[in-house]
Amino acid sequence: MERVSLGRTGLMVSRLGVGLAEMGRESGPDAVSKAGRILNTALDAGINFLDTAECYGCSEERIGFTVSHRRHEFVLATKVGHTPTGMTGTPWTGETVRASIDHSLTAMKTDYVDLLQVHAYDAPHPPPDDVLLAVEDARDAGKVRFVGFSQENEEAGWAVESGLFDTLQTAFSLLDQRARYGLLDRARENGLGIIAKRPIANAVWGRIAVEGYYSTDGIAEQLLERARLMQGVRPLDGAPEDSIELALGFVLAHEQVDTAIVGTRNPEHMLANIRMVEKSLPLEGTLVAELHRLYDEVGSDWPSID
Repeated sequence: MERVSLGRTGLMVSRLGVGLAEMGRESGPDAVSKAGRILNTALDAGINFLDTAECYGCSEERIGFTVSHRRHEFVLATKVGHTPTGMTGTPWTGETVRASIDHSLTAMKTDYVDLLQVHAYDAPHPPPDDVLLAVEDARDAGKVRFVGFSQENEEAGWAVESGLFDTLQTAFSLLDQRARYGLLDRARENGLGIIAKRPIANAVWGRIAVEGYYSTDGIAEQLLERARLMQGVRPLDGAPEDSIELALGFVLAHEQVDTAIVGTRNPEHMLANIRMVEKSLPLEGTLVAELHRLYDEVGSDWPSID
């Protein structure tokens, strides 16, 4: 699989990465073994970017249990800001962040992470100084190699201009193109690595034609309505039948994006995504341009969904 430098960090990352939010919330007697199959399948196939967070259920522990013996094979990213699962403390304080970092390292059975991201979706803006100091201290102590920021909209813009971060993780998909309006270009100009989250847009593009399809998930509902509006403008000619291929191909056609993280609970879905990236993507430029036009016509005022 193609690898590119994650911005100025010099870390070489696969264009497709693994997001562990879903995996960390999987329960049941075979949850750990299933996580192991997915993660080892990804590593065997050339994916080397794993993205997790201390608040993603058991995801960090599952990395520790299943692939910590392969630590030299992957770039490991996690996030901080919240009180870690099973611990006490006040979110968004330096004390909690320091405890969270140590908790994450223990859970993942490693003595450092390649990328520590401020997980700012519910943080004060800008993040408190003692939180930023705790992150910098962890980097100075060798527990963290690089520091990133995870959020959208105005907060993401602040992070790009702050000079404090090496990477930006932000929502970007065919149904959430707000980052295309200057954010991606400015982040690249400032040397930040760019990680696209929710790149397949919950796979809703291909579901709006399914009789009676609906979702009770708030983000999925917003994306579903956006898909209805965009598809209502005019047909998208020449698009792949597979909505995952369409969505991933759109995101990876943007050279500003270094890696797009996709989560799954199914090893076969992981393999299918890998084959897609290696053989079919990115999309043709004319199709990408038409998706730009559709979004601009009906969604130019939509904020990124955080």
